Amino acid sequence: MSDTLVRIGPTLAVITVVLAIIATAVAWLGGTGHAAAIIRAVLRATVQLALLALILGVVVRNLWLAAPSVAVMAAVAAFTAARRLRSTDPRGSAPRPPSFSMILRCLLSVAVFPVTLLTVMIGLRVIPATGLAIIPTAGILIGACMNTTSVCGRRAHDELHTRHGETEAALALGFSPYWARLEVCRTAAATALIPALDQTRTVGLVTIPGAFVGMVLGGASAQNAAITQLFVLVAILAGSSIALVSTTDMVARDKL
Repeated sequence: MSDTLVRIGPTLAVITVVLAIIATAVAWLGGTGHAAAIIRAVLRATVQLALLALILGVVVRNLWLAAPSVAVMAAVAAFTAARRLRSTDPRGSAPRPPSFSMILRCLLSVAVFPVTLLTVMIGLRVIPATGLAIIPTAGILIGACMNTTSVCGRRAHDELHTRHGETEAALALGFSPYWARLEVCRTAAATALIPALDQTRTVGLVTIPGAFVGMVLGGASAQNAAITQLFVLVAILAGSSIALVSTTDMVARDKL
């Protein structure tokens, strides 16, 4: 399988290192402020994937380890989203750690839908009650909700900061604080759904998603792979929409 998709070896390792250097150099020369973040992200990804490779073979074969694994995923995703929302730097750094209550609120947007959907589908026997099925599905959905929560929350906060005068004007006109803030930030926050929409619109035309490729390389028929991929895309849209609305609502209520 590895030779079908990409040949593992020293050449691939060198290419990966060169790409990391290119990403860092371009970010630094472009003055984006993300050069150091790229280095940290690559190093973290290297360590985390190495650990994942070591433990995944054990975890996916033990159903009783699936629930703790999903809980860890959800906790990390909620912390990551809360950390991003806590940031006061437009470039995305987070000088102060998020509060525990903020992490719990992000957990609602990040994890409630994926866990509920998985529970229902396992109960209906659409997804087998195995770690091999539960953990990847949970990771895809929780990751999508995390991204939407982070982007939505940041866009909403940035919009409220930039258009502070409009919020004050709405309050002067008799709007409640919630509605004043919501009217200002809702449209900008909604742009967080664009990546999921574009991914769904262009699937098969621009992108060939990982779930589809993985199933075909694993021996599944192209038809079954396409059906599974459609489910994944629609589930991502549903989860991202819920994360978007709940996050925007909490920002408007000044809870995030």
